[in-house]
Amino acid sequence: MGILENLTPQWIESQYELWKQDPQQLSEEWRAFFTGFELAEGGAASAAAPVGGDEALKQSGVQSLIYRYRDIGHLLACTDPLSPCQIEHPLLSLSAFGLEPADLDKTFVTRRFMRRSATLKEILQVLRSTYCGSVGVEFMYLQDPDERQWLIDRMEPGGNRGFFTPEQRLLLLKKLKEAALFERELHKRFPGQTRFSLEGGDILIPMLDAAVTKAASLGVTDVVFGMPHRGRLNVLCNIFGMPYENMFAEFADNAEYGVVGEGDVKYHKGFSVDLPVDAGGTVHLTLTSNPSHLEAIDPVVQGKCRARQDRIGEEGEVRVLPLLIHGDAAFSGQGVVAETLNLSQLAGYRTGGTLHIVLNNQIGFTTSAADARSSHYATDVAKMVQAPVFHVYGDDAEAVVHVTELAVAYRDRYRKDVVVEVICYRRHGHNEGDEPYFTQPLMYQQIKLRPQLHSLYEMELLGEGVPEEELKSIENEVVQRLAQAGERQAAPVESAFLARWSGMKPGVAKVAVPTAVAAATLLELSEQLARIPEGFQPHPKVAAVLQKRRDAVIKGGPLDWGNVETLAYASLLSTGVSIRLSGQDVRRGTFSHRHSTLFDQQTGETYLPLCSVLDKGARFCAFDSMLAEFSVLGFEYGYSLEAPDALTIWEAQYGDFVNGAQVIIDQFLVSGEAKWERSSGLVLMLPHGYEGQGAEHSSARIERFLELAAAGNIQVVYPTTPAQLFHVLRRQMLQPFRKPLVLFTPKSLLRHPDCVSRLEELSSGTFREVIAEPAVGESVRQVILCSGKIYYDLLGRIRKDQLQGHALLRIEQLHPLPVEQLRDELQRYPAGARFTWVQEEPRNMGAWRFIHEPLCELLGTVPRYVGRPDAAAPASGSHRLDRVEQERIVDEALKI
Repeated sequence: MGILENLTPQWIESQYELWKQDPQQLSEEWRAFFTGFELAEGGAASAAAPVGGDEALKQSGVQSLIYRYRDIGHLLACTDPLSPCQIEHPLLSLSAFGLEPADLDKTFVTRRFMRRSATLKEILQVLRSTYCGSVGVEFMYLQDPDERQWLIDRMEPGGNRGFFTPEQRLLLLKKLKEAALFERELHKRFPGQTRFSLEGGDILIPMLDAAVTKAASLGVTDVVFGMPHRGRLNVLCNIFGMPYENMFAEFADNAEYGVVGEGDVKYHKGFSVDLPVDAGGTVHLTLTSNPSHLEAIDPVVQGKCRARQDRIGEEGEVRVLPLLIHGDAAFSGQGVVAETLNLSQLAGYRTGGTLHIVLNNQIGFTTSAADARSSHYATDVAKMVQAPVFHVYGDDAEAVVHVTELAVAYRDRYRKDVVVEVICYRRHGHNEGDEPYFTQPLMYQQIKLRPQLHSLYEMELLGEGVPEEELKSIENEVVQRLAQAGERQAAPVESAFLARWSGMKPGVAKVAVPTAVAAATLLELSEQLARIPEGFQPHPKVAAVLQKRRDAVIKGGPLDWGNVETLAYASLLSTGVSIRLSGQDVRRGTFSHRHSTLFDQQTGETYLPLCSVLDKGARFCAFDSMLAEFSVLGFEYGYSLEAPDALTIWEAQYGDFVNGAQVIIDQFLVSGEAKWERSSGLVLMLPHGYEGQGAEHSSARIERFLELAAAGNIQVVYPTTPAQLFHVLRRQMLQPFRKPLVLFTPKSLLRHPDCVSRLEELSSGTFREVIAEPAVGESVRQVILCSGKIYYDLLGRIRKDQLQGHALLRIEQLHPLPVEQLRDELQRYPAGARFTWVQEEPRNMGAWRFIHEPLCELLGTVPRYVGRPDAAAPASGSHRLDRVEQERIVDEALKI
């Protein structure tokens, strides 16, 4: 209800008479209002204000007051340890509701609030305790009334305070001691070393302990954490149970055990463990490795969780919980947070709700909140998905634990994201060598004088009669464990991650991978793919495409790109390999070549032909993603980490759009194995080719991937025929290792009459990393080396003009570069032949600068370069100029 100051008693009386005649004539709010008065007649409610006159307005004002405290009471919540509490707000004053101090002792009907009538003083006491104490709650924007009432029913009866047994309070103190004394020990043993201390946010440790315990009691068996560097070491030891001695060894820089590749700093690394829980059994905890790009981990965690949930099945969302820990500056400042929130309820990406913990230390490195965000709260972005937000005073340990347990229960009940923001502080600078007084002198003067939370809580327990000896014994136990750990030798810790990857070999095994599929099998698959369920009405053009594909297979060819791509998927699905395909417009395909999902033209229902060939528990999923690259690619990367036995593919709408996800590529895809020993078999399909469509629709930036490629960390492939695509997709799953595959795919070649394959090319052979063709004519005068679409431009001109003496050699795999195969093929040509590298891309882009040195070594001479000159943009914005440039490249290349 709104404020009723302008309503007259006569009008209210008339509404009351209407209600008595027929309640349905009035709104739900007014029906409830008058019902309350009827119930209030006699008994304990006999003193309630009668209907009519000023008292009726006061009664309605009380209802408005209750609503508004629920709505904006958080503005008066006392949640900041470093600031005085605000005690009044004009929108929450009594006068705002037509009430005055003289009304405090009057009794009012409260409907569901407090389950009875109460004096205004009692009503205010409950409201202030619930919404204006150590906890402020934002939830009245939730559009589902059931969600609102569920929260109200769990907050208001106890004033938003939890009940803690003596044993629970001692455990809470123990976790606070573990957090604080661990940091003290690190500082003492390794002074000056960067550790990104948790001090000031110590409550995170008992908070996470409570979250895991509560989640486990609700059926969660798997919690996947994502968090930045602050507090990570503390979480590893005091939540995940990493032995203290292992952490000390990391600081001493003598923890070489188990390290492969370049490694990474200790506060970026992940960990996993099976943790025993009080109810019996274990809950599996995973801390995902994360670089200093703080929120980049968010979608990766979601992808990992979705893969685990898919593997579990119907109970997946119940059993797997994503838990993300954020800093305040990053949560409000980094766009991937909003992207990840937007994924939370989408069919292809939902994970049944995430528990977000925002550890608000009120500063980002050296930047104050006033310079870091325009929103009131750091958490305001979460409202976009109607996630309830709890703001809680970081130095009220019991309030934090209570709210955390409530948030976990909400997630379990509604399968939605929920946010707990802990308002705390950072006791030291950004790192332990940083001086915070340079930039925040007033803040740090307060922090310097503030006792640590474990001391505050210990004093609270002492004041309530807990024996001092009992409290001291808790600290002594923690101190002793830390001291003993310093005397022990660090030992390797098994990682549960490896179980899913036990069949995969490290590195790049140079073994032949048979990828051919029997012609009879392909014929059978094509028949199944062409069948349309009875009564289903696809678009006539799409139905014709399916039949054309079937007919082409029956005839042995020609098979175009879309047909062969589908056959590659079908051949894997029919042998039990699951496939997940996602990206913008992937179901149809940006260039209308795929049609993995058919739409009934009358009902809008969908049908996936590839689901008709599933066998051995395989799944095929194709999801059109939201319009984002960063979060979606991060999600698919995370999914691929957990699903080595599934083909996970992300396709960019246009190849160059991948630059919107450069953080995921740089920090995870190409370096994750070297830094964290985490392999991925993710496939990136990036449409690439110069068709005169301008700078933003031509280049998938081959040069950037080659710049990042080293020692076989990724596979970079630019196939020129459908058969090559068929074999490389199958190779990706049949080879005994998993490496990311960057696959440059065509646009105009999707329907090019020469870019086709025969059935026998699929039923025999394998992926050819180099394809060499003999020269037209009797002798080879020039060997043209190239990769990708330019081959067809060169071939077309040779055929058209009947040119003699040119041999074309295609390099289909750019990394790892097939040096031995290249050497073997190049030795077949006469010594006097001229060698030319031809590419569509500008000289400072494409493969030239990465293939130049290897070619010089192989040839013993410098090959000629033909392509576009150095440029700042990948391609011309003029279609006419692009055609001129393309013709010039072909002309120049074929001059001998």
